[in-house]
Amino acid sequence: MSPNFIQHLKKYISLNEDELQILSSYVKTISLKKKEFLLQEGQVCKANYFTERGLLRMYFINDKGVQQITQFALENWWIADYMSFTMQSPAHFYIQAVENAEVVVIEHHKQDELFKELPQLEKYFRIIIQRAYAASQMRFKYFYDYSKEENYRQFVSLFPEFVQRIPQYMLASYLGLTPEYLSELRKKV
Repeated sequence: MSPNFIQHLKKYISLNEDELQILSSYVKTISLKKKEFLLQEGQVCKANYFTERGLLRMYFINDKGVQQITQFALENWWIADYMSFTMQSPAHFYIQAVENAEVVVIEHHKQDELFKELPQLEKYFRIIIQRAYAASQMRFKYFYDYSKEENYRQFVSLFPEFVQRIPQYMLASYLGLTPEYLSELRKKV
C-alpha cells in the first residue's frame, strides 16, 4: 500500500499489520496524468482522495466563465467535493491533476463499512476534517482582514512549496488576484 498514506495515518492513529491488511482491501491507488480529471461539475463525487504523490486542484467556473480555484492538494492532503460526497448529489466543483499524481481512493460506498472494521479511522477523519475546517476559517479571516498583498505574503510564508509548484495563474486564482497583479506582488517581495 502507499507509503505516504500509511505514514500519514500513523501520525494520528495506531494500526497494526492485521489492520493495515484490512485497510488495504478497502482502498485503491490510481494514477492520474497532468490535466486529467478526478471529478467534473455535475458528476457525483464517489470517493475521498488522498494525494500520495503529485498535485491536485479543486475549482469551479464562475458566471463569467472564469475558473476560481478553491483548494489545492499536494502530498499527504485530502480532497473531495464534500457536499457531493456526503449527499451523493451532483458536484459543483472540478478536481483535476496539476501534475502527474498517485492518489489513494476511499470510495463512498465502502467508507462506512471500513469505519466499522477499523473504528480508529473515524477518529483520524475527525481530526483531519477539523484541521481542514480550521484552515478554511483562517483563510476567510485572512481574506477579510488582510490586504491582497498581505494575503500573498501570508500564503508564501505558510506554504513556500506551493509557490514553486503552482503556475502563477493558478496561484492568482486561488488568492483572488489577477495574474498581472500577482506578478507585481512577486516583484515587490
